[in-house]
Amino acid sequence: MPQRRSQLLCLLFFLSYAFTTIAEKSYYDILQVPKGAPDDQIKRAYRKLALKYHPDKNPGNEEANKKFAEINNAYEVLSDSEKREIYDRHGEQGLKQHAAGGGRGGGGINLQDIFSQFFGGGVSMEEEEKIVKGDNVIVELDASLEDLYMGGTMKVWRDKNILKPAPGKRSCNCRNEVHHRQIGPGMFQQMTEQICEKCPNVKYVREGFEVTIDIQKGMQDGEEVVFYEDGEPIIDGEPGDLKFRIRTAPHDVFKREGNDLHTTVTITLVQALVGFEKTIKHLDDHIVDIGSKGITNPKQVRKFKKEGMPLHLSNKKGDLYITFEVLFPTSLTEEQKTQVNAILG
Repeated sequence: MPQRRSQLLCLLFFLSYAFTTIAEKSYYDILQVPKGAPDDQIKRAYRKLALKYHPDKNPGNEEANKKFAEINNAYEVLSDSEKREIYDRHGEQGLKQHAAGGGRGGGGINLQDIFSQFFGGGVSMEEEEKIVKGDNVIVELDASLEDLYMGGTMKVWRDKNILKPAPGKRSCNCRNEVHHRQIGPGMFQQMTEQICEKCPNVKYVREGFEVTIDIQKGMQDGEEVVFYEDGEPIIDGEPGDLKFRIRTAPHDVFKREGNDLHTTVTITLVQALVGFEKTIKHLDDHIVDIGSKGITNPKQVRKFKKEGMPLHLSNKKGDLYITFEVLFPTSLTEEQKTQVNAILG
């Protein structure tokens, strides 16, 4: 009976561990590398993903910040040989027990330290591994003023090269290895040899697909919507990025200047003198009252606060400036001239 109970407890422990492992997202999956990936591949994957999800590139994006923390946590474990061995054998629970038992790494994760090792802290450009990347593709995108005011989406057609399998093998992952050969007592000759692997052959095939671009409220000219690794591919390297650079398309009514809007409204001479009631329709169809009870001079500019463009990633808005043009009559009768003189003379 005690033996049966012991076996049952072992089974329950195994199932508990298995379910925990399944529920957890693998650190290898987070870094998008296979379990047996070498250190240099893990390093490259971390660098690419950390750049993609860094908070400076994703201001206000909580999902990106969460992803960035996951990436750093995964790299902090997989870049440490001792922690990686424990993780491979016992998962996250094993790491927690190791940390609780005083193993190195129990002091917590310093995301800044990890990130700075790659981007500006302690690693020279010579030491940092150079990653071969394909060309970035930059597309100037004319976004409507309505989309930039309210937010919206645009669809464009994209043609690009796609790497496809091809018959045969090719040389790949080439690297230079240094060898030393003894040529005499205490004398050695240094030799450099290029070593390559054999990989399945590939070819470029041109394919087209539709890309949906999210236009955020208040985006400025020159800001970019980036699709990482959707640029031009390169054999034995990483694809470049696809970047849509925002430009404000011309509008029939409004002109944008930074966060402000400008427009011109024409009124009659009578309206300029005695006042008028008038409204204009804004970009989202709400109505703005621009009427006046006083005298309006030709070329007079009035400011309407918070009726301009929304500021990107902010609840604030710019202002609307309206320049008033006064429409003068082309001619007056003698009687009209007499009346004008009597009133204004």
